[in-house]
Amino acid sequence: MKEILFLSILMVGVLCEDEHTQLIVGPLLSAYPCADTREILVLFEAGHEQKHNNKYYVYVKKTLSAQSVMRVAFDSMVNITLTIHTDQYARMTLGSGYAFKLYSYTPEGSIGFLVEGTEPGVTPYLTSCTVDDVELCNNERSGYLAEYATRTEIKRLGQCGSRSIDHSELIVNGAPSKPGDWPWHAALYRLDGRNLKYICGGTLISKVLVLTAAHCVTYRGSKYPPELFSVVLGKYTLYGDDKESEEKQVQQVIVHEHYNYRHLFNDIALLKLRTEVVYNDFIIPACLLRPDDKSKLNTNLLTGTIVGWGFDSSDNLSNVLQQATMPMVSELTCMRSNGFFYGNALNENSFCAGYHNGTSACNGDSGSAFQVFIPHDLPDNDKNVSGTYHVKGIVSNTLARSDAPICDPEEYVVFTDVEMFLDWIDQYLEQ
Repeated sequence: MKEILFLSILMVGVLCEDEHTQLIVGPLLSAYPCADTREILVLFEAGHEQKHNNKYYVYVKKTLSAQSVMRVAFDSMVNITLTIHTDQYARMTLGSGYAFKLYSYTPEGSIGFLVEGTEPGVTPYLTSCTVDDVELCNNERSGYLAEYATRTEIKRLGQCGSRSIDHSELIVNGAPSKPGDWPWHAALYRLDGRNLKYICGGTLISKVLVLTAAHCVTYRGSKYPPELFSVVLGKYTLYGDDKESEEKQVQQVIVHEHYNYRHLFNDIALLKLRTEVVYNDFIIPACLLRPDDKSKLNTNLLTGTIVGWGFDSSDNLSNVLQQATMPMVSELTCMRSNGFFYGNALNENSFCAGYHNGTSACNGDSGSAFQVFIPHDLPDNDKNVSGTYHVKGIVSNTLARSDAPICDPEEYVVFTDVEMFLDWIDQYLEQ
């Protein structure tokens, strides 16, 4: 971790009324970056786009004795600007880094400084603040500034569910995709011993939330600790590095309170990332399918696309991201295929989709999205119609082959119906 050292004869704290210290203009709002203390206060200006929402004051209401040492750390690179009180107020900017040590040679009643992230779109969050090796922030909060940003940060890339990289090829069932085709698809890994093991797919739906299946992040209904998980976004090849990919650690595992691991009912979960994602051509969030979206479709029979690195015809994980389209089918159609299995697997919060032709989701595809293309305008036989992809379902369950614990590609797939959980998801999107 890079650490910047700064020595000052006198470090000033307070946010002074002097005109030379007004580094943020406009009305300031306040928040506490640590849930366990009121000694650290953040002041910031609301209403900026997310890419400009990376600047705020930190005010530490702690009496410092002479020779005190304060150390502050952040989850991403920052610049810190101190206000030094001599005969007049002046600004002093430290170099960029993740952590800073601040020394005081005279007693001070409080310390204040301006924090600014070094990368547009990434809001830095305080992770530690110690005074003379005593930690003041034992329960740091992440993402608390995001709700004050305007929801316009995606506009430079179009909007949710819209690719930045245009490929005109038709989707062929079970065929490889192209890099950038599915920029919201995520690869979920879990620590197995000393190695990270790929376990499931997921879908990025905000800067800090990934949607997946509950059975991917639990064991017999109990959540795995978040520190066991890693999420990779912008990934195309399963084995090997992609220069466009970005790995994120998980802060919180959120499983639906009515998840039933025996029947996989309410099989839905969210992973809250420790740090915000930076959107680019290869990392963009998907939209969620909402009731009004379907009015732009001229059919009630939804067809969706699933993508993943699931088992191929050789019963091995695919190395590059595969894609396939499949229609939703009625519950009756599924029941006729195998009444015992689908009778126990389906409920009012799930749906059935697929074919009986070998096109199916398989081992490794769990947690991936059933995504429906919604055109911007009503289709007019134009194959190049523009639109966005909306998540309708999550790969949850499928019938296994009789000779191995591997999916039967001739059977239908059971999906968690995301539309039935919009209120549940929205409460976390709004946090």
